[in-house]
Amino acid sequence: MWLPCGRASRRVVSSFSRRVFRSYFHVEGRRKFNVAAFMPEAAGIQGLSDRSTLQEFSVSNGESFWAAAARHRLSWISPFHTAQDCDLSRGRIKWFEGGKLNVSVNCLDRHVHTCPEKVALIWERDEPGSEVEVTYRQLLEMTCRLGNLLRRRGVKKGDCVTIYMPPCPLAVASMLACARIGAAHNVVFAGFSAEALAERIRDAHSSTVITVNQGVRGGKVIELKKTVDTAVDSCPMVQQVLVAMRTENPVAMTARDVDMEEEMLKEDVVCEPAVMDSEDVLFLLYTSGSTGKPKGLVHTQAGYLLYAALTHRYVFSYHDGDVFGCVADIGWITGHSYSVYGPLANGGTTVLFESTPIYPDPGRYWEMVQRLKINQFYGAPTAIRLLLKYGDQWVHKYDRSTLKTLGSVGEPINTEAWEWYHRVVGDGRCPVVDTWWQTETGGICISPRPSDPDAEIVPGMAMRPFFGIKPVLMDTEGKVLTSNNTSGALCISQPWPGMARTIHNNHQRYIETYCQPYPGTVRCVQGQTCFFVRPQSLNPFVLCQQVTSLLAMAHIVLRRAVTGLGHFSWSFSQFVHRLPKTRSGKIMRRVLRKVVERDLNGLGDLSTLDDPAAVQEIIQGHRELRGQQQQQQQQP
Repeated sequence: MWLPCGRASRRVVSSFSRRVFRSYFHVEGRRKFNVAAFMPEAAGIQGLSDRSTLQEFSVSNGESFWAAAARHRLSWISPFHTAQDCDLSRGRIKWFEGGKLNVSVNCLDRHVHTCPEKVALIWERDEPGSEVEVTYRQLLEMTCRLGNLLRRRGVKKGDCVTIYMPPCPLAVASMLACARIGAAHNVVFAGFSAEALAERIRDAHSSTVITVNQGVRGGKVIELKKTVDTAVDSCPMVQQVLVAMRTENPVAMTARDVDMEEEMLKEDVVCEPAVMDSEDVLFLLYTSGSTGKPKGLVHTQAGYLLYAALTHRYVFSYHDGDVFGCVADIGWITGHSYSVYGPLANGGTTVLFESTPIYPDPGRYWEMVQRLKINQFYGAPTAIRLLLKYGDQWVHKYDRSTLKTLGSVGEPINTEAWEWYHRVVGDGRCPVVDTWWQTETGGICISPRPSDPDAEIVPGMAMRPFFGIKPVLMDTEGKVLTSNNTSGALCISQPWPGMARTIHNNHQRYIETYCQPYPGTVRCVQGQTCFFVRPQSLNPFVLCQQVTSLLAMAHIVLRRAVTGLGHFSWSFSQFVHRLPKTRSGKIMRRVLRKVVERDLNGLGDLSTLDDPAAVQEIIQGHRELRGQQQQQQQQP
């Protein structure tokens, strides 16, 4: 199965000379390797002398490795009998067959039994200093009440509930309530238009939608209930809309609307968890498709939860008592895996960030780090570059001594931003884990950590595969490329538990997109660069990232995006006032690529664009420049 990371933009070349940072964080890393202390899941594996042999074992004996991890990390109702049954060429992926469990029990009940008053969620509301803490006991009670309410109102095992909410405890409880009763959830980013929301509701066949009256972000009130009302007008399958109150402002309620919080109070705090097979659907999450129709990627119970938990624990060196600060919205896979499921499966304390990086000022992140005593911070390069522009004083104003690990996610981080993040935000002592992964992978696949404590970290490089991940570069004929200074498609050559199982209602599209281009591997499909280190080299880098970093050094270039375009140079440059970005701030590079390829019919899904007019401006400017070029060529 292949997960393409683009085309010409995946060109791997020798890196420019750059400073290489070394990390010396744990004294025990220099002592004899103790596999049980480092990774209890692997304690029973013989012959492991260091982390590299553990990594090798996880790849060469993947079935045994993941079976040991699943038995140790997850709580099972019935044990599995077959760890893996996969055929990537046919798009068949099954993990932990025969096993039965409940995800909400793994995220809540087992922690309530040992530490009921431990804080599970810290809701960092829009106004700084107004955070709300929710313990594991409180979150379990909230989840059970909502699960009972959904059952009473006819939601059954196998149904799909659409959730259109900002990051808040009730949104997490809604996800876990679905998991508790065996329903799948479909979380839609609460910034999408009514049209985009309606398309996802229809494709998921949701008869139930959960939302709030209004959202609050960056000091502004967002009319979420009105967006839902508009969306469901074109969704005849929707029978009920459960509405919670984020603000005190009343909203119009119709016969299909339900006061969720009022009805939850009528329910019992005990909800019998459904017994789920390992491969039952846990959730759908839609990602923009290049063909114009969003893909509803399907993630299942045991494999996804295990992978989210392990990557959360080992990539970020998360330990009991830490406060994990992932600032991604729950509408994205990052929020699913590292704001909700990963931290809660590990019994951790996780932050739900409702605001923006610059509200009420550019010190918001770092004031939050100081106030909440955050230990791991995980954010997007877009925000880091934005904050860099405001200067160091907003960082130095606050105490960040609790920080132990800094993470980057969502797109490549250029060297200048990486170094500022490491030097200024992390005081030069926190490792920066530049993570590569995507909705299809379920969790982080390539990252500088885990590794030996003194292992090199190269700015702007994801570097090392996670346990059980075997990345390869493939040429156009499907052959594995082994040398440096080469081009190819990034694929993953063997299955792992966290990978998406199918595209909802369209398994053939799943096979054609991921499995057929490079049989026997998984092709990466997100338009995001990935830089990883071959075992014998620390040199590979991506050319487009180098160009992006150079542009970042020119202060007149406020926003930049580089995209691959075949093996030829272009004879003119186009300057634009703004780039096409999603509502989360990510540049839609595939749109730029389609414009320069003059494939305007292949722009794909544009529903996530913050301002569609930006695309039209670029198209018009490109036409004018091409016209000028043609006139010049015709002159004698």
